[in-house]
Amino acid sequence: MPNSLIKISDLTFSYRGRTIFSDLNLDIAEGKVSAIMGPSGTGKTTLLRLIGGQLIPNQGNVMVEGKSIPSLSNKQLYQSRRRMGMLFQSGALLTDLSVFENIAFPIREHYDFPESIIRDLVFMKLEIVGLRGAYKLMPSELSGGMSRRVALARAIVLDPVLMMYDEPFTGLDPITLGTIVSLIKELNQALGMTSILVSHDVKEVLSIADEVHILSNGIVAASGSPDELQNSDSDWVQQFLQGLPDGPVPFHYPATDYAQSLKEDIK
Repeated sequence: MPNSLIKISDLTFSYRGRTIFSDLNLDIAEGKVSAIMGPSGTGKTTLLRLIGGQLIPNQGNVMVEGKSIPSLSNKQLYQSRRRMGMLFQSGALLTDLSVFENIAFPIREHYDFPESIIRDLVFMKLEIVGLRGAYKLMPSELSGGMSRRVALARAIVLDPVLMMYDEPFTGLDPITLGTIVSLIKELNQALGMTSILVSHDVKEVLSIADEVHILSNGIVAASGSPDELQNSDSDWVQQFLQGLPDGPVPFHYPATDYAQSLKEDIK
């Protein structure tokens, strides 16, 4: 059984009076692609922010590589983040910097390397995502799919131990989508990373994830391999994976009888 790179224990987190997580427990296996899924509003992106130390839990702990993220000083957290990569849904490229300089930025921020080494590292990562020839382009000259691949190259330029993907498939055409799906799996294996993938795209997630964790009502409602979840006898899991409009999660928001409501005044 693989070791856990991340251990989340009894985590409780509230935002503006709303409880997002309540005594959540979750282990992320080292060296695997782990998917975090669940209905909208269940805190999937929030969980990534808690792992990265952008948010602090009200209770409980988040351990990454044996370190308690909420207990780290700013300096220690900065050092830990060197070992984390993040692919944002928007790509989040710096608009005034070229493709080359976007990818070089984390290297310049963390290390005092000569330009020859920076050049080699940037071109190496661009070659991996198939965009070495685009190094002079500005973000405004890139398609949506190209922007996502440049952002991926920047996220892996420091060879992170942990890679986090926040909705990486949103808005991509079928060809680019297939490319990103393949890259996530291949990079995880080739670079020996641990990857966390947050997505609503069930088909793509199940094709590359080693394990899937489904969030609901502030806890992990179901966990397992893609095969285990697809064969689950849980009506809720089947409704989510198959995208059924009605089931344990009802289509209609709770309301009074429809015929009766037509006779009532709106207040």
